[in-house]
Amino acid sequence: MDLTQGSINEKTARAKKMMLWFGMISIAMMFAGLTSAYVVSKSRPDWLIDFQIPTAFFWSTAAILLSSLLVHLSLRSSKNQESGLATLLLLGGFTLGITFIILQFMGFSQIVADGYYFTGEESTITTSFLYAIVFSHVVHVIAGMVVLAVMLFNQYRGKYANGQTLGFELGAMFWHFLDFLWLYLIVFFYFFR
Repeated sequence: MDLTQGSINEKTARAKKMMLWFGMISIAMMFAGLTSAYVVSKSRPDWLIDFQIPTAFFWSTAAILLSSLLVHLSLRSSKNQESGLATLLLLGGFTLGITFIILQFMGFSQIVADGYYFTGEESTITTSFLYAIVFSHVVHVIAGMVVLAVMLFNQYRGKYANGQTLGFELGAMFWHFLDFLWLYLIVFFYFFR
């Protein structure tokens, strides 16, 4: 397919999707570097081998997976011109995104309550890495929440009517990326403790 062909709208859509892909690949590379450093650091003598992942992290996984499903269903509803349902589903996805963030901080609290600290004399390399990686993801999820809020506002205003769903598609793609990134991280932490 010749990328120079097509209408201005088609070219714009391709360009925006390509830019989003570049951004997501950059974020993925950052997390690949962090998790690689985590694996390399496991050989240190002060690495915690009995550390347990907080249960709140598993609950947050369920929340973000369900959120991603609702965002997907919302996009489909928007494309089918079911505006009310699309708005309701997107609101549900947004609410579950907030739930994800709250559960992440509950997980941090659980780690501290278990006597593991992220900084200071009581900290360990294990918990410092965990904190850096998970908190970095939370920051990206907060950015995703801003995207979802803009999508929700635009959906409510009717901006995605008549098949004009490019912004919705881009936002949903980014949200699904964050979902899959967290899924990778939780599986990584589970198997590389």
